Amino acid sequence: MDIQALKECVPSSPAFVVDEVEVLKALAALAIIRESSGCKVLYSIKSLPLSAVMELAKPYVDGFSVSSLFEARLANEILTGQGSIHLTTPGIRPDEVAELTSLCTHISCNSISQFRQVASVAQNQASQASIGLRVNPKLSFIEDVRYDPCRQYSKLGADIGDVLSSDIFNKIKGMHFHTVFSSMDYAPLIQTLEKLHHLMAKGLAKFEWLNIGGGYLYDQITDNNGFIEQLSQLKHDFDLDVIIEPGNAIVGKAGYLLATVIDCFNSDGKAIVILDTSVNHNPQVFEYQSKPELAEHNPEGAYPVILAGSTCLAGDIFGEYRFDQPLMVGDKVVFINVGSYSLVKANRFNGYNLPDVYMVNGKQIRLIKHHTYQDYRRQWVHDD
Repeated sequence: MDIQALKECVPSSPAFVVDEVEVLKALAALAIIRESSGCKVLYSIKSLPLSAVMELAKPYVDGFSVSSLFEARLANEILTGQGSIHLTTPGIRPDEVAELTSLCTHISCNSISQFRQVASVAQNQASQASIGLRVNPKLSFIEDVRYDPCRQYSKLGADIGDVLSSDIFNKIKGMHFHTVFSSMDYAPLIQTLEKLHHLMAKGLAKFEWLNIGGGYLYDQITDNNGFIEQLSQLKHDFDLDVIIEPGNAIVGKAGYLLATVIDCFNSDGKAIVILDTSVNHNPQVFEYQSKPELAEHNPEGAYPVILAGSTCLAGDIFGEYRFDQPLMVGDKVVFINVGSYSLVKANRFNGYNLPDVYMVNGKQIRLIKHHTYQDYRRQWVHDD
């Protein structure tokens, strides 16, 4: 989207803006993979569970991937029975199992003990949910352990070796694995499948489905032919449903955070600019000490500036950027590619309001969410 046009058409600040055109472009790319390989595609709503985005994705996907009871309820509300709901999460409360097995079409249990619990409840209430297991194939492809689902002592998935020797193996309807984060090639998938083939031989043929998770940036990988061949071969060899569940690949590039300069000053010889937003509106900046992309940044710019948020948190800093002109109070800046895992984690630390949320389609813009003081008050005030 044209950044200047975005600044001109969005009437409030801070604002989280979702570009429908970018979402549809990503969904169209996935539709080609889906049609060519015969795989099933789920939108992983944990990346951005905005109902407007879910409605946009609904015609292009086979359902939604969820990670909690509330996400399952929301998915059920949006799908109205017209798609699958797949759940995987380390934490299922005992008092939630019955409802989850009634809402979800598929559940990938995170451990052998969780499988026993969920399968027992599903059987007792004659649930139609297909109960499978998430496995840890013990292959790490990510250097930063904070992102690595297969790190040592991982809480995510049952050890594949333990699964193969367990008495539940023949009761599992499907298998789920997830080994990467924001991967730009399919080498990890090939290695993971090779290991599963080696360990299980024809054991995969007993399953109804195989969920290979998310973590691949399908929209940014130029050649998907090898991936399509892998999925097609899996379906051919083992006669099962192959499922992918992208999240970031659908909404990551479609999200913008627009902010306005509200103060400028010098600190120890560096220019500090305070924005009307905060890293608490994009918490991964602080969680992972990452630096979000800024549309106005020019590496050769003559004016270095530290962009900081409004809160009293010392680390409420987006990073140092360079500009062609000095920033002034009232100027707007736009962080780009922040569509996933930002708004869903945003909070009102210090009482600063959440951003307004807009959907943009070309020159058409509509406000879909505005938070008020009453929303903040309801979170903290108990009225007798």
